[in-house]
Amino acid sequence: QVQLVESGGGLVQAGGSLRLSCAASGFTFRTYSMAWFRQAPGKEREFVGGVSWLLSNTVYADSVKGRFTISRDNAKNTMTLQMNSLKPEDTAVYYCAGREYTGGWSASAMKYWGEGTLVTVSA
Repeated sequence: QVQLVESGGGLVQAGGSLRLSCAASGFTFRTYSMAWFRQAPGKEREFVGGVSWLLSNTVYADSVKGRFTISRDNAKNTMTLQMNSLKPEDTAVYYCAGREYTGGWSASAMKYWGEGTLVTVSA
């Protein structure tokens, strides 16, 4: 049974930090490119960043570049999202997602999704 389970969300003040984790099971994690998406109330789900399966190359949305860092641990089947200098506009439900190998970072390309974890940044 495939599972992606996010954790680490919560309430933080603007300028603070949070670290999200995604625990994967039920598939061959090391062959999957993994990504974080987020969805704010009343808005479309958007790509935050991703880490490739082979070389762990990372890519980020412009809105988070320089503030967020994605990493993966294939030995533990986990991915993390370190979020620094958080802003109120970062408030959203954050989702972990994965697709086998590579081929783009669109939401429609992702094969597996987690249930999400809520991040709230107060002004």
